[in-house]
Amino acid sequence: MLGKGSYGSVFAGERKRDNLPVAIKEISQQDVDRIPVLVDGDVTMVPLEVALLLTLEPAESESSAVVTLLDWFDLEDVLILVLERPDPCMGMYDYIYREEHRIKEDEAKIMTRQLVDALIEIHSKGVFHGDIKADNILIETGSDVPRVRVIDFGIGAFLSGDTLNAYAEREVFLCSPPEMWKDGTFQAESTTVWQLGLVVYEILHRRLPFQSGFGIKRRRTCVSPRLSVELIHLKPDSCSGSASDSASIFTGQWSKCSGLPAASNRRGDDGPDRALG
Repeated sequence: MLGKGSYGSVFAGERKRDNLPVAIKEISQQDVDRIPVLVDGDVTMVPLEVALLLTLEPAESESSAVVTLLDWFDLEDVLILVLERPDPCMGMYDYIYREEHRIKEDEAKIMTRQLVDALIEIHSKGVFHGDIKADNILIETGSDVPRVRVIDFGIGAFLSGDTLNAYAEREVFLCSPPEMWKDGTFQAESTTVWQLGLVVYEILHRRLPFQSGFGIKRRRTCVSPRLSVELIHLKPDSCSGSASDSASIFTGQWSKCSGLPAASNRRGDDGPDRALG
């Protein structure tokens, strides 16, 4: 088993015809949200996570930071998703907390720049992940430079339509932005930037900046004095205001390093100097 969460279990496997490594996600049907989709002239209720992943599927000339959906089976009791499994790779959580390797700021810049690219790619296709955290990010380790991959759209939504309203009705959790803790409101883009800030903080400090809803509402945390002055200004309590203003923090000078690999690797991409929103 690769992992188990509130919305399903994930197992390692191989595709028979070519031995391609895959991840097999099994979700109880009672936990599956569905949306109406027009298929061959008929309206069909498709699992929301499937619809999101199909929307994010790259064109033949592209690659994507999002792990690709290879197949899916809508069975009576369970929904089964067959997903790309990068190999070799490890979960970002395990990558952060390895005893033998503490992530330095230069490496954090690479990971942050890639993650910003990935989230821009996701939002540009009209999709909101909603649960960006170390547990939902993979790090490919097959080269000298780590490559970020995004997984688990189990509580995701489309940026337009009723699915985004349903997200607001979910129980708040430690990745939720302050406004959700205060009055239950949120904006998709600024929520994504808030969650990005939490991930960057955890990469560099090996802990989350906040341990409770009270701490999140106060937005007070400490930043290690070992870090650069530019990075100190990236602490999560500086991620307020509009989504565009917040996103510009992470596409600013701190993460601009020569030779950074883009997460999306899209042909004709102008680079990550764009904002969410």
